[in-house]
Amino acid sequence: MPELNSLLAQHGLLIVFVNVLLTQLGLPVPAVPMLVVAGAFAAQGEFGVGALLLVAASATLLGHLPWYFAGRRYGLRVLRTLCRITIEPDSCVRQTENLFERWGASSLVISKFIPGFSMVAPPLSGAMRLGLGSFLLFSAVGALLWVAAPVLLGVVFHSEVERALAWFAGLGAGALRLLAALLIVYVAVKAVQRFLFLRMLRAARMSVSELRELLNGELPPVVIDVRPAAVRGLDPRRIPGAIAVNLEDAAAILPGLPPDRDVVVYCS
Repeated sequence: MPELNSLLAQHGLLIVFVNVLLTQLGLPVPAVPMLVVAGAFAAQGEFGVGALLLVAASATLLGHLPWYFAGRRYGLRVLRTLCRITIEPDSCVRQTENLFERWGASSLVISKFIPGFSMVAPPLSGAMRLGLGSFLLFSAVGALLWVAAPVLLGVVFHSEVERALAWFAGLGAGALRLLAALLIVYVAVKAVQRFLFLRMLRAARMSVSELRELLNGELPPVVIDVRPAAVRGLDPRRIPGAIAVNLEDAAAILPGLPPDRDVVVYCS
């Protein structure tokens, strides 16, 4: 515990900056626990709460910028890449597209608090050609709110955090094993969820060649494009004859479709 006190007292703000920056760049490094601990140390006078908030928010914003510029340059390709590597592909793009389409730049204020939104919002902002000034403004507000929550939690419960750190330090090498075990369990659960989700998609998916063959047949299927309007604007490609509707309204049009034809739905 004394070693941890000394380390955070001397390099606490730098450690927080690097930790938060790596998290926002996409590395699987948790930032919230560090912010809670840093808030507890700030309450003990090791460094100022204002300085801690400024450093953490700056690191968050700096980590968003490369993804924003990648979105401006490469568009939807960046989003597809992110959703291939994310451990939560089912919540990756869809809700982000809907929120951004509905609320625009102001959605960046709450993006850090919504699973699946945080990582995708910056490149989507770039792909949507949101101005850099607006992106920085709304992202800065969102970053400040996001870092303030765990920091203030650490400030309010600094005594409890200190006792938890003391208990944790008393575990010695067992603390590292406990952390490693928790991380492995978390990744394993997410990996299983991802596997089941992708298996479900493969079972329900139709290949491009299969769709082409059906479209050229005697009784072609009804094709429904449920991509958000904003995404359709970014991607000019269309399947000939596809009906463009919002996903929420797709069920309403089903009763009016010919009952003797297959229905094929495609999204982002």
